Amino acid sequence: MPINIPNSLTIMRILLIPVLVVVFYLPFKNHLLVAAGVFAVAAITDWFDGYLARRLGQMTAFGAFLDPVADKLMVVIALVLLVERHDTLLFTLAACVIIGREIVISGLREWMAELGERTSVAVSYIGKVKTAFQMVAITALLAIDPARDGNWMLIACYVVLYTAAVLTLWSMVVYLQAAWVVIKDRDNSL
Repeated sequence: MPINIPNSLTIMRILLIPVLVVVFYLPFKNHLLVAAGVFAVAAITDWFDGYLARRLGQMTAFGAFLDPVADKLMVVIALVLLVERHDTLLFTLAACVIIGREIVISGLREWMAELGERTSVAVSYIGKVKTAFQMVAITALLAIDPARDGNWMLIACYVVLYTAAVLTLWSMVVYLQAAWVVIKDRDNSL
């Protein structure tokens, strides 16, 4: 396992996950703001490690494997924490859509890689936009106590999260359509 700056950032992102959970639950003043800060740092390293890997020519097989795993772990665990705090049907549904899509696309990418068609389901522009909305929504929601903080702020955060959920479904459809062409071709050649 080559240790370089991008891989170190990815490992740091994974190590920040238990820090996020502990800080989220510790009863000190501004713990939610600190939790949001921890998540924001992790989200920024998500972009930064990929940028550095390409810029410095430090792309590795280990990084290609671990980066998406770290991203999914970070998002899923943050959403699970938030579902407890924002326990409404719509919030839970949005979280389930986002988590479910991550599982479906991970499985699809793994299967497509086995077929030698990994590039058919490479990250798309809509996937990047979805990720940006998701990271902004989760960061803001981690900072907010729905029992204490203002309604307008909470509503704005919900709108961003629901937009992320819609973009999540849209990007999943895009990936599934790309994969469907390969699936159809494989089935026709059998």
